[in-house]
Amino acid sequence: MNMLTEAGVEQQLADQGNTPAIKMRGKGVTVHYGDKQALFGVDLDVPEKQVTALIGPSGCGKSTFLRCLNRMNDTIPICRVGGDITLDGEDIYDPKIDVVELRARVGMVFQKPNPFPKSIYENIAYGPRIHGLTKNKAELDAVVESSLRKAALWDEVKDRLQEPGTGLSGGQQQRLCIARAIAVSPEVILMDEPCSALDPIATAKVEELIDELRQNYTIVIVTHSMQQAARVSQRTAMFHLGYLVEEGATDKMFTNPDDKRTQDYITGRFG
Repeated sequence: MNMLTEAGVEQQLADQGNTPAIKMRGKGVTVHYGDKQALFGVDLDVPEKQVTALIGPSGCGKSTFLRCLNRMNDTIPICRVGGDITLDGEDIYDPKIDVVELRARVGMVFQKPNPFPKSIYENIAYGPRIHGLTKNKAELDAVVESSLRKAALWDEVKDRLQEPGTGLSGGQQQRLCIARAIAVSPEVILMDEPCSALDPIATAKVEELIDELRQNYTIVIVTHSMQQAARVSQRTAMFHLGYLVEEGATDKMFTNPDDKRTQDYITGRFG
């Protein structure tokens, strides 16, 4: 008898066009920083090639959860992560997992643009080079151009590739960091408040870019902006005091949430 795993059933349904496949899944996720517990039993599915927004007041655990998805919390000595997190059904906390390889598959864009102190070209070329993704200079050139094009930055920087990335405007630097993440061909892109340091025009460009990128990538974004979550995401998850309050389709979450705390947060009664 042909037994299908849970992930296999979801993939079958996805192939039939009924529902998106689950790219990442968190079950019973807990996080402790020393004696302080920051996350309590979070269950959350991240659908493939959609944007999932994590919302909630400051200190509610949304960035902590995001950092669990590519084991960024491993860099904090007092941090302990419990529960299960899978990528395509595979446990990302399995001791056999290569964390460097995981972070190539699950890329990250931070709150503050953080280009390397290198040329625009070298910012993009660095990842493919260390991961051995290209065989020669021509292939590397092609990856650099392709990544900058996907990040809607090529036309603005193609004549200044040897200039420092730090010389770009804030919005351009953030798109450079997105291009840098794309260059190693990730499957998932995590974004931790990627527009909080940007002006409204640069924010609009990054939001437009996120909408284009979801055709090819699974995206999880932490945002403090309700309007941004409503504009860019298909799914929204509401966190409060380390708990996942609820999650669902973004339009439902913003028009008819199940939990009063979500309603109160979205309408500005707290947060």
